[in-house]
Amino acid sequence: MALVREKDGRRLHVKSRLMGESLVSKTFMDSLTVAPQERLFPDVNVVKIGGQSICDRGAQALPAIVKEIAANAKKHKILLTTGGGTRSRHIYSIGLELGMPTGIIAKFGSSISEQNALLVATLLAPWGGIKIGHDDVTKLYTYFSQNCIPVMHGMPPYDYFALPAPKWRIPIHRTDVGTLIAADLIGAKSCIFVKDEKGLYTDDPKKTPRASFIPEISVKDLLAKNLDDLIIERPCLEILQASEVLDRIRIVNGREKGNLTKALAGKPVGTVIYKE
Repeated sequence: MALVREKDGRRLHVKSRLMGESLVSKTFMDSLTVAPQERLFPDVNVVKIGGQSICDRGAQALPAIVKEIAANAKKHKILLTTGGGTRSRHIYSIGLELGMPTGIIAKFGSSISEQNALLVATLLAPWGGIKIGHDDVTKLYTYFSQNCIPVMHGMPPYDYFALPAPKWRIPIHRTDVGTLIAADLIGAKSCIFVKDEKGLYTDDPKKTPRASFIPEISVKDLLAKNLDDLIIERPCLEILQASEVLDRIRIVNGREKGNLTKALAGKPVGTVIYKE
């Protein structure tokens, strides 16, 4: 980039397409040519361990999935994230009763998600489990070179600055969103959500037993269905559709042995939601 001196000769500037632009012009953004997004860690699989679906079940679910993760870590690079689960819902309820703003409620959720990250990392300690923070994500290869399995809390780092939503004070960007943003950031090989259901259904199968299973669907078609309930947070759909480096996410039932292993190997299992 060339240097440009002001007319009065006092200052030098780095000349670029962004120089003097407001960065909100639609016409300018459409005309700007940028390099393709660099995939920082293209061989890393981002795997979210559900809070309510897995962590909250304790000994009924965690030991089995921990052993499966440890076995797969010998073949695959895995970055784990954790949800908040029932305890986050409890603190959300108290916060709403007391009139807390969205940012405070989001901060509550982050603390619960971080507790679960510590829980999972501790259980994985014999196999190299280590709890990391968001700022440590650029150190992933350092952890993998030391045979570590990094575990990070899934809540996005908005906290006090969480975006408010109409008629809704619970943060809409929670641990599913944080996981997907992390996967997009590093240009991950895959993004897998470990839940306690087979995958996506037309409704919550726990409440509606006749709900139909959806093995594969595009973001566009899923948005068009406008389902009353989803197994992932709704903003994930827009984030996936806008991603330059991710073309799909997968949802699997972590209560069934071997499902995560199949997902990491790219075999058909659960539900795939893909961008068009």
